[in-house]
This record gives sequence, structure tokens and C-alpha cells, in this order.
Amino acid sequence: MTLKERITDDMKAAMRAKDAPRLLTIRGLLAACKQREVDERIELDDAAVIAIVDKLIKQRKDSISQFAAANRTDLVEKEAAELQVLESYLPQRLSAAEIATEVAALVAELSAAGPGDMGKMMAAARARLAGKADMGAVSAAVKQALSR
Repeated sequence: MTLKERITDDMKAAMRAKDAPRLLTIRGLLAACKQREVDERIELDDAAVIAIVDKLIKQRKDSISQFAAANRTDLVEKEAAELQVLESYLPQRLSAAEIATEVAALVAELSAAGPGDMGKMMAAARARLAGKADMGAVSAAVKQALSR
């Protein structure tokens, strides 16, 4: 079963359970997937769906920080609930130690040295770790590795 099929099945289950907040989040995710399929005239694979989920998660995290700064706890709770639903569709994330190991391997492969190689490193890291790790943590690990 593909990830998109699993999301569709979860939408049906949320409809049956009359779980409106979960249903709204899943419908938004499926709409984002459908929009990308229509725009690019492609059928999304699991990696592309994970990229969309990552993008939506980043949006929710940004919204949470904005709403928290404005003292809107009602909206923070809503966004946090959506964030939890979206995170359930991501594969197991790498730990900080695993990210550091992967980055060290990339530094050795690319013979990267110094902050000037940050772009090259991030492109390779994104290709290798997309969907497996939080790219903010990867960026921090790359900066640390290149500053040595």
C-alpha cells in the first residue's frame, strides 16, 4: 500500500468516526497532493508525498510560533493537533547522532572543507536525507562539520 492510499484510507476512517479535525487535516494533505499532481501532470510516489507532508509540517510549525507570539492559544492548539496528524505520515526520523554520521560521510565523499562548500553539502544532504531527517537539524550538522 502506497502512502497516498494509506492517507485516503485514513480519511475514510476519520469520516466514519466523525473526527472532524483529523478529517480536515487529511483532506488538506490530499488536496495539496492532488494540486501538485494536476500542476505537474504526474502521479506522486511516496517520496513526493513525504516532501509535501514535510512542507505542510513546516507551515504548521511556523504558524504555531506566530500564534504563540500573538497569545492565540486556541489557534496554537488547533495547529498542534494538525501537526500531530501530519507527523504520523512521516517515516521514522534519524537521531542527531545518525544525522552527524551521515553528514560526516558526506564531508568525506565530497571532500568539503569550510563554509564555502555549504551549498554543495546541503544539496547532497537533501538528496540523501530528504524525508528521513529534519532539514533544520541537517543544516546545523553541516554547519558544525564545515566549521571544524
